[in-house]
Amino acid sequence: MGNAKRKVLVPLARGFEEVEEVTIVDVLRRGGVEVVVASIEDSLSVVGAHGVEIKADASFASVSQERYDAIVLPGGGEGTERLKACDTLLSRLRRQKEEGGLLCAICAAPTVLVDAEVLDPGVHITCYPTCVVDIDRQAADAPVVADGEVITGRAPGSAMLFALVVLKTLCGDVVAGKTARGLVTDVL
Repeated sequence: MGNAKRKVLVPLARGFEEVEEVTIVDVLRRGGVEVVVASIEDSLSVVGAHGVEIKADASFASVSQERYDAIVLPGGGEGTERLKACDTLLSRLRRQKEEGGLLCAICAAPTVLVDAEVLDPGVHITCYPTCVVDIDRQAADAPVVADGEVITGRAPGSAMLFALVVLKTLCGDVVAGKTARGLVTDVL
């Protein structure tokens, strides 16, 4: 995707999966990506599924109209349901698809992509095993699936690989490899 600085939106809803959100934001920022964490809630402080409170950078409403190279959705049961119920997010995901930007989701959050109707027929995805009943296609039995402009991850245990694949797609092999080495991980 070239050498220009990449910009990513990470929407945040109460009940998000903390491991996924923190890993996504941390890995992308280590790779030099500008990450905007945006709360869809009434407060910038959002509590995750396991009681960890994260302070978003901005409200979703205040930053949703900006252009992003990718929108990355962390999972978590309640968080995913709250993302699905946010009509402005679903509209923003449709705009992201129209603009040709990356659509990324992990764990339960690929079901948000289904609800937003942004997955073309035949696009391969993965998701949390119990969420397979909520998608309109077969889910791959893989930690991460990248298919065109869509990147999905299976579960919290896939968060590091998922974040590195998103980084690699945005910034290339060199940046992703350097970031992975800095993290002393060989998942990529």
